[in-house]
Amino acid sequence: MPPSPRCGRSTGSGRGRRRRSSFSTDPELVAKVTDIIGLYLSPPENAIVLGVDEKSQLQALDRTQKTLPMQPGHLKQRTSDDVRHGTTTLFAALEIATGQVTGLCQNRHRHQEFLAFLKHLARAYPDRQLHLVMDNYPAHKRVEVREWLAANPRIHIHLTPTSGSWLNLVEVWFGIIERQAIRRGTFGSARDLMIKIRAFITGWNARKHPFIWTKTANDVLDSINRKRKHVSTTRHYWSRPLVRRGSGCDPLKESVEVVAVESPVEGLGGLVVAGFEGGELVG
Repeated sequence: MPPSPRCGRSTGSGRGRRRRSSFSTDPELVAKVTDIIGLYLSPPENAIVLGVDEKSQLQALDRTQKTLPMQPGHLKQRTSDDVRHGTTTLFAALEIATGQVTGLCQNRHRHQEFLAFLKHLARAYPDRQLHLVMDNYPAHKRVEVREWLAANPRIHIHLTPTSGSWLNLVEVWFGIIERQAIRRGTFGSARDLMIKIRAFITGWNARKHPFIWTKTANDVLDSINRKRKHVSTTRHYWSRPLVRRGSGCDPLKESVEVVAVESPVEGLGGLVVAGFEGGELVG
């Protein structure tokens, strides 16, 4: 029997809860982190800093039956299966200073569509110096894109490090629109999805607010180095559970092997007991 989902609520952990992480191997990590955070904390005068990215393959999903609304004593109910009505890609630029969002939906996700969005941004911000923070997606570095940027020197590109998209503040806004407008929506067509996205952007810009970056480049780099040191010097010896039964919360009802852990952090070395998470043995 899998462990009870109630296990670990007091500590904020639970079955299936985990956090993904990846260390950047970019040789220019320090320079890129310093550059982008410098734009956030001390933006150039008379210039606009934009976080630019795309959210691809947004699915227009409809339910096979009508969704039942929430009522007193009853949760909102909807079918577990759905009908797919196509996809769209949202290209978006977040103005760091104000939180203003410029968005454009496209049917495909290629360098042609990205270049069209860059031209859209150039028209939206005429006669202004633009600093665009974006990732290393291949479409961003195509010859056609580089040639257009060379012909428009007022637009400057700042690439995030490899595995460093978390430096781009537009990702925060993508999370908001995903939770509030897309994830639980029902859309009869890709056009309906695009109309919903446009309505959300319009409403957002009416009440916009910026996302404030507070950490300095040194703070971020120090944090990265601490985690790298911990991972590179820590050895874990995992093994399977001896017995799996009971609720998962009572150590007397569920036996596990003792796991040896070597840790450079003071007070964390020695032996610990592993637990279960989503059917996997974790420390």
